[in-house]
Amino acid sequence: MCQSIFRNKPDTLVTFSLINRSRSIRLADLIDEGELREQLDHVRSLSLTRGESTWLRGNTFYGKRQMFRPDFMEWFEGLRLPAYHLEKRDGQYELTFEGRWPEVMLWEIPALSVLMELRSRVVLERKGRFELQVLYARAMTKLWEKITRLRDIDGLKIADFGTRRRHSFLWQDWAVQAMSEGLESKFTGTSNCLIAMRREVEAIGTNAHELPMIYSALTNSDAELSLAPYQVLADWQEEHEGNLRIILPDTYGTEGFLRNAPDWLASWTGIRIDSGDPAKGAEIAIQWWKDRGEDPRQKLVIFSDGLDVEKIEELHRQFLGRVKVSFGWGTMLTNDFRGLVAGDALAPFSLVCKAISANGRPTVKLSDNPNKAMGPADEIARYKRVFGVGAQVPQAVTV
Repeated sequence: MCQSIFRNKPDTLVTFSLINRSRSIRLADLIDEGELREQLDHVRSLSLTRGESTWLRGNTFYGKRQMFRPDFMEWFEGLRLPAYHLEKRDGQYELTFEGRWPEVMLWEIPALSVLMELRSRVVLERKGRFELQVLYARAMTKLWEKITRLRDIDGLKIADFGTRRRHSFLWQDWAVQAMSEGLESKFTGTSNCLIAMRREVEAIGTNAHELPMIYSALTNSDAELSLAPYQVLADWQEEHEGNLRIILPDTYGTEGFLRNAPDWLASWTGIRIDSGDPAKGAEIAIQWWKDRGEDPRQKLVIFSDGLDVEKIEELHRQFLGRVKVSFGWGTMLTNDFRGLVAGDALAPFSLVCKAISANGRPTVKLSDNPNKAMGPADEIARYKRVFGVGAQVPQAVTV
């Protein structure tokens, strides 16, 4: 994504902001501001090591060697993340990042990871050594029981998508190792490139909502706005092929996106379902492919929204043989400590970092779940009109 932005929109000025959807978790009352600043300042001091750069330059990703262009890698090797703005307001942290899009976008993952891990540390800081050992033994058992259930699913393909809201780096690293050993070839990789490099598993992922959100914010008319999500994918198609040609259709509503999509998109490898009713989204995609003369059995559907074992089992049963089914398992893989401490103080919650403006214009996200919508009310209404979004069914957002 960063390379695509570096090539197509390098000078776009964006603002990213932390958004805590779980307002009952008062992060500013839990996490010490000085410690948070220390961690964020440390992130700003980081750059690629020689070994990391060599791995990115020379490794094979999605069957393609030298995915990253020399000019991009030269820029990336010299990058330090830009400054941040942090303040407290009503028990929450207001954390924003402003600057050129290719630089600022890279704050999202470390910022969320830092906040989630600091919260975990606060909850656990007064526990003794043996209490911690028992806690983690229980957490390991809980995760291993999930893995053994998944191991019984014939034809399963599942990846770790849990970096942003993990319990900690060490816990995510353990989870990836457990998945790799427990599921063998059914485990397809991790979205965490450092862990992928160290554990010799595939680095895997898809593109994200920020691409259509920012492209759309840069448009000058309703007509341009209606085409922006497809321009994103036209630019993407120039650089990537195979399993990187995955459509993320729900930014402004899946049904409207597919209804108005150009025919060339139907030839892409697959689609990622990331909001709303996942079964409904997959059914819409299957019908869309059929209507355009494509065989859905040759298409990949990646489910990635709020998954846990029960939902994975259900969706796999429902769609196996109808499409190629895959899962991006996130928070409930890397941060399921529910019921393991008093008051459920380690239960995961919904913390995101999103682009909120581009060149001074507000961004909008609608999604297939109105509880995930974001942006000014008048712009949300405009986007719903332009993209033909009708009535939507709200669904609870846990993570």
